[in-house]
Amino acid sequence: MLDEALKGEIQGAYRKVLDGLDLTPRYGQRLMIAEIARTLGGIEADDAGQRTSHEHVCVLEAGTGTGKTLAYLLAALPVAKAHGKRLVVATATVALQEQVLHQDLPALKAHSGLSFNFSLAKGRGRYVCVARLDQAMDGGEDDNPTLSLFEQALDSGGDDFQELVQSLGEAYGNGRWAGDRDSWPEGIDDAHWRKLTVDHRQCTNRRCGHYGACAFFRARRELDSAEVIVANHDLVLADLALGGGVVLPDPGDCIYVFDEGHHLPDKALNHFTHRFAVGHGLRWLSTLKKSLTELNQALAVQPTLARLLSSLPPLFEGLEPRLGDAFSLGHQLAGRPEGLGDGEDSAQHRFEMGRIPDALREQADGLVTMFAELSRTLESMADILRESLDPEKSTGLPKEQAEPWLPLVALLHGRALEAHALWQAFAETDPAGEPPRARWLTLERFGGDPELTFSASPVSAAHTLAKSLWGRCFGAVVTSATLTALGRFERLQERAGLANRYRYQSLPSPFDYSRAVLSVPREAADPSDREGHERAIVDFVEALGNDEAVLALFSSRAQLRAVERALSDGTRERVLAQGRLPKRELVERHRAKIDKGEGSILFGLASFAEGIDLPGDYLTHVIITRLPFAVPDDPVGATLAEWIERQGGNPFMRISVPDASIKLVQACGRLIRKEADRGRITLLDRRVLTRRYGRALLDALPPFIREIDGQ
Repeated sequence: MLDEALKGEIQGAYRKVLDGLDLTPRYGQRLMIAEIARTLGGIEADDAGQRTSHEHVCVLEAGTGTGKTLAYLLAALPVAKAHGKRLVVATATVALQEQVLHQDLPALKAHSGLSFNFSLAKGRGRYVCVARLDQAMDGGEDDNPTLSLFEQALDSGGDDFQELVQSLGEAYGNGRWAGDRDSWPEGIDDAHWRKLTVDHRQCTNRRCGHYGACAFFRARRELDSAEVIVANHDLVLADLALGGGVVLPDPGDCIYVFDEGHHLPDKALNHFTHRFAVGHGLRWLSTLKKSLTELNQALAVQPTLARLLSSLPPLFEGLEPRLGDAFSLGHQLAGRPEGLGDGEDSAQHRFEMGRIPDALREQADGLVTMFAELSRTLESMADILRESLDPEKSTGLPKEQAEPWLPLVALLHGRALEAHALWQAFAETDPAGEPPRARWLTLERFGGDPELTFSASPVSAAHTLAKSLWGRCFGAVVTSATLTALGRFERLQERAGLANRYRYQSLPSPFDYSRAVLSVPREAADPSDREGHERAIVDFVEALGNDEAVLALFSSRAQLRAVERALSDGTRERVLAQGRLPKRELVERHRAKIDKGEGSILFGLASFAEGIDLPGDYLTHVIITRLPFAVPDDPVGATLAEWIERQGGNPFMRISVPDASIKLVQACGRLIRKEADRGRITLLDRRVLTRRYGRALLDALPPFIREIDGQ
């Protein structure tokens, strides 16, 4: 139970912030503060600070305008401090992360009376490796023997790379640059950046001669003292995948806030997906095989390394032909034994219910064993190389011989682990009664050569999130403007592994939705009649007023282009279509046209239905051309749908309709961004009136004024 002192601290901080920032209190915001404080303040813990209660998570849907960032910071921070825990605020987008870091937290610290410090958490790969930067500045990369294996096969970057290196080095040396990629004023090419950073396996940590000047560990030292850590969903999930407490504090010492929480299940699935491109794997194995002479010359003076290196040739002899067999078998299973046909850029083959043929499972069994052995060998080599860098340990290998080779061996160890995980996912049999893994093949071309990628993914992240996140954290808040589907939380619970015992609430919106009209006009057509539907969209757009600020949302790029081509020249001149220019520039041009008093029509796809902010006169009309049902070509979603159907369920009603409801709410949410906004939403898909799910989709929308033909 929230004690009175803590309750008073939160209430006092809220009053000070309202006064200091001249804000008007909002009913939904007050409810959100109370709900978070009640949930987190009621967490019970033992003398060691470990949570003993199990109602430690609250899930709050709070629409645009609620002021949720301020609400969760005000409520969660005092509770976290009282429990001696760290507050980790994780967002799904860079824009919100920057807002929390540069606007919300400084404002809270300045006006609330709360004392705290905060820091931004980023993964190691966002920071320059000072050792690599120093080596590149000295031109030493030409002398690094490991380059003969992989680095020289990449684009060296020529003069551009050397100019970049000098600029980065000078800026870092005189303190003008903190060493993170995101703060460099210009974009850095991926190929260039790969030469200047390392992952956790390649990093030598305290054994590195540049440890004291390391950009990543400088940031980590700030992180160690921060009471509020700003991160993103991907970093939290990556930390959990490493066991937790590696990049961020241990989950048991954290209270998490997942803003934009509706993205979390999809982000988690991406982290649990494994892939292996056979052609790429064969290339790096072949290169490693050819370079064994150099490896032996450099490292075989150490007896254990000599033994480990001698075990590699037999492994290669077994791996290469087996991968070649998997490559051929994969093409046969995909129905393309001769590869992609003329005019084909790619092809995909999904295994029904994730079940693979016995011949492929046998291949996978053998590859699991071989890549496990390769992983162990490379891991042992990397461990010896790391120990050789420690002056207090004697391995028999001089530091100057070990240091150039560790990054490469660690890189290969990571690749071997990824390969092992993929083949293990193909070799395993899915437990009876549980959802299967999705398994599929992708045929592509890489530099003109055929490529075959094997992929495997769980169809749901629920079990993993329930175990590694919700089960381990001290407390958590999940919030977003769209967490319910068809007005209920069940779909989010199912996807994110959130238990029924947690607290759920949909908070009232501060907006007056009667300022907007939802229209399903007579022109609305059924998309099953493709030509008729496209003609209906064209006719409707042609009839728009010349001074309107419009966002037209399409479900497919093909339809967007078809409608754009069919417009008259005069109307087409007012259209700004996604794909013609970068998204930011399209929005800027749209705003500029409205500022001049001209009309503007933005044509966008799904990414424009979420995250785009055009308040006031910048958007007065949203056109939704089609109900946002997902295209059924995703292997993960298709496998889940198959499993649900085999269980006697209806995947369309259980998955497609709830997911479409969320996306429809998000699309409609583009119109009303502030209290004074007004306008019209037009839905040009007649299925909302003719199909039995249509009423449920309409009922889940905010209470707009309805102008629906036929009702």
